Formats: sequence, structure tokens, C-alpha cells
Amino acid sequence: MNTLLTLNAISKTYHLGNNQVKALRSVDFVMMEGEFTALRGPSGSGKSTLLNICGLLDQFDEGTYYLGGIDIKTLTKQELTLKRREKIGFVFQGFNLIPVMTVFENVEYPLLLGGVATPQRWERTLNILEQVGLKAFADHLPEQLSGEQRQRVAIARALVKKPPLVIANEPTANLDTDTAIDVIDLMRILGRDYGTTFLIATHDKRMAMRCDRTLQLTDGVLHEMI
Repeated sequence: MNTLLTLNAISKTYHLGNNQVKALRSVDFVMMEGEFTALRGPSGSGKSTLLNICGLLDQFDEGTYYLGGIDIKTLTKQELTLKRREKIGFVFQGFNLIPVMTVFENVEYPLLLGGVATPQRWERTLNILEQVGLKAFADHLPEQLSGEQRQRVAIARALVKKPPLVIANEPTANLDTDTAIDVIDLMRILGRDYGTTFLIATHDKRMAMRCDRTLQLTDGVLHEMI
């Protein structure tokens, strides 16, 4: 396996009036292509900050971040946007589907933003909807779906552009046990099929148990759980 991302001594401090909150303290870690990694830690430990930095949604104060061999600090704001659009998919706890769009349109949207031609866009969208078991629901709106089905749509949307990295924030938090396990297994299967690396923030022990490795973040300090 090749290295996908490398973080060296990443630190991030938020300034709230006269107060300073150290969200991340000299974080180091490496992820290889195809890894399925859990990120655990209590609320306020810095998980969301770390996800946002890895997802190119937030900047860091100190350290270096290499994604696919590229030093993120060398990229302009526009280049960061394009890199995020091309290379990273996101799965959220609250699904974040566009309510006025159908299932098909929600999944197709990243390809539309990426300028993929219509025939290829439709083919890839229908293909991944079939993989997540929702091809028959392509014309439905999100409100017509169950929680599990909405999360399956969100996973399909994250993977349809075949990104090297998918970042998921509590993807099973709103699901019951059986449904959560089904969703976790689906993510693993699709990650293997697409060669995608997953970084998953979770409080869910079921999720962590099915990951290749678990990272623990406490008060901005990261270490690997054995």
C-alpha cells in the first residue's frame, strides 16, 4: 500500500476573545491507501477540527500536511477547493442531503460539480445506487426514505466520484444497532471495491471494532489504541 496522507506536528488554536483553546497539539499520523480508520475521543477533544483539517475545510497553525504527496500549504485557496472537490468525499451524521433533490440528483451532484459528461454521470450514479441497494428509489425525495436509506444515499454521494479519501463524522449515530452494522459493512465493502481510504470519527464501539485501526484523541493529543 502507498501512503495517502501524512500529518506532522499539526497544531490548531482557536482564539475566543481573550481566551485560547488548543484544539490540536502536535498531531502526527499516517494513513495508507485503503485503510479503514476510526477516530475516537470525547466531545471537545478536537475530532471535528482534525476531520476539517484532513478534509481541507480548515487551516492549521503549525505543522505539515501531505495529501497524495502534495504539501497542502503550497496550494492556493482555489486549488484547495478543487483538491477537496476531486479527492475527498464526506459522510455526515445528519445525512446533509438536499431535500428538494431526488436520490439520483443528490448522488449525481458531485459529478455535476466536477464537470463529468452526462452519459458517464448517469451511468456512474445508477451504478453506485445499485451497489447501495437504492436504484429503485432513484426518483424518491430524501423525506420519503428511512434513516438507513438516507445514510446509504450519503455514502453513495461520497463515493460516486471515486475519491481517494472519505471523511465520515458519526455516520451511525442516528441508527439502531442492526442498521448501524449494515451501514458499517456497506462502507467497508465499497471502500474495498473503490480503493478508498476512510477516516471515521465515532463514539460507536461497533464501528471501531470493524475498523483496521483506532486512533484516540484526548484534549488535542492523538495516540493509537492497541
